[in-house]
Amino acid sequence: MTQHSRDTPQFYLTAPSPCPYLPGRHERKVFTHLVGDKAGDLNDLLTHGGFRRSQSIAYRPACDQCRACVSVRVVANEFRPSRNFKKVLARNADIVGEQRSAVPTSEQYSVFRAYLDRRHRHGGMADMTVLDYAMMVEDSHVETRIIEYRKRGVDTGITGRGEDLIAVALTDVLSDGLSMVYSFFEPSQQSRSLGTFMILDHITRARRLGLPYVYLGYWIEGSKKMDYKGRFLPQQRLAPSGWLRVDATGEVPSEPQD
Repeated sequence: MTQHSRDTPQFYLTAPSPCPYLPGRHERKVFTHLVGDKAGDLNDLLTHGGFRRSQSIAYRPACDQCRACVSVRVVANEFRPSRNFKKVLARNADIVGEQRSAVPTSEQYSVFRAYLDRRHRHGGMADMTVLDYAMMVEDSHVETRIIEYRKRGVDTGITGRGEDLIAVALTDVLSDGLSMVYSFFEPSQQSRSLGTFMILDHITRARRLGLPYVYLGYWIEGSKKMDYKGRFLPQQRLAPSGWLRVDATGEVPSEPQD
């Protein structure tokens, strides 16, 4: 890659392919490479504009005649857990989360593989090998962290570290928030609602860091796979006019947020 392309990002458009979320539709994406010294700044800027990161690529839907994918970010400081969210937190009171450098391990891959085999065995990631997983974690030119979630053990109070690994989140640290790139969990622990728990934990972590938002990626109204993201309120959703706030009432103000 030339120095010019490093300093001035080049954008590309994918060919149409079947939409994984809305049956009968096709998706296209616009994407660019996140490389070089300015990768972090570019990732910040593009995330604010509705892009997502996957390895060293930043992408955004660019579908013909469809705007169903809406970027959402939780307003961390104003979030108050509902009764159901409090139940999820109580259910996982025996879990400790540890932030680590973005380094893949065989233990993580074991959970990742079980998660794909149980929940996404027909998806686009179903054939990922341990090397593919390592690339997903390591191929980042921005500030990325791994958060491991483990069951508390007898020595946790002393070491601060849990025992059995049951969930993992790959997270980018932005100038204004945490962006949850990908998360997965041990499928045998499904009753814990670990996906929800990890989002709640990220909201708490963002508050502690003084960061206003937790970016959840795309929410699609009417998609069962994405409906859960709309429950974390208040949140902001990216519209053509800017970020629009959605409160617990479900109302969307007409004025965009900064």
